[in-house]
Amino acid sequence: MQLLIVHRDPEMGDALVQMVKNYTRHYCHIVSSDAGAMDWARRHQHCDLLLTQLEAEGINGLALGSALSEIFPGLQVLFFPNYPADERRLAVIETKIFPEPIAGDDLLSAVERAEKAVNAPDLFHAADVLQMCCLSHRNGAVQMVKDGQSGLVFLRNGKIVHAETTLGRGGEALFEIVGWKYVEFAYEPGIRPSLETITMAWDQILIDAINRDKEEHESQRRSA
Repeated sequence: MQLLIVHRDPEMGDALVQMVKNYTRHYCHIVSSDAGAMDWARRHQHCDLLLTQLEAEGINGLALGSALSEIFPGLQVLFFPNYPADERRLAVIETKIFPEPIAGDDLLSAVERAEKAVNAPDLFHAADVLQMCCLSHRNGAVQMVKDGQSGLVFLRNGKIVHAETTLGRGGEALFEIVGWKYVEFAYEPGIRPSLETITMAWDQILIDAINRDKEEHESQRRSA
């Protein structure tokens, strides 16, 4: 695979490149900004995996991932957010989001999964995406899509304040979206909801949504 790392910290960036070279056979390049990444993209025919900081000086990882996905169809993306790992409330299996300190084995496993997913949709667990946006204090809306289903989750300063799907609004819509598990997503920073229907803490409502989905699946297995 062809990998591109976008990281502002030279020491961390070099460590990531060295890890990829030591433990994989992939080609790996590093740049320190969105502008550098776009310049690199103009000079290369393909890129399979982007590993980027979520936000740093000169780096907007969400916007960069979207832009490079237009240039390189089938691109997979991993994010390095700017909050520490011990702030996470939810541990998601097969995560694609790696706060520091980065667990090297987990990151290498994600790179390996990306190799198997080349030319497949770039899927993230819905709860993992929302956790990343909340811990990053985002405003705006996250659109999530799964098998023709679409939903919107609205954020205000890192709080989930509203959700919508074709079937519902508020907490029920958020429960539905989390139940889709692995989704494609897009982030729109300038969108505000017409109303706010969710007041529960974001981590508690996500935990409730995951637990509810587990209970429903267990009930279905028992009745089958």
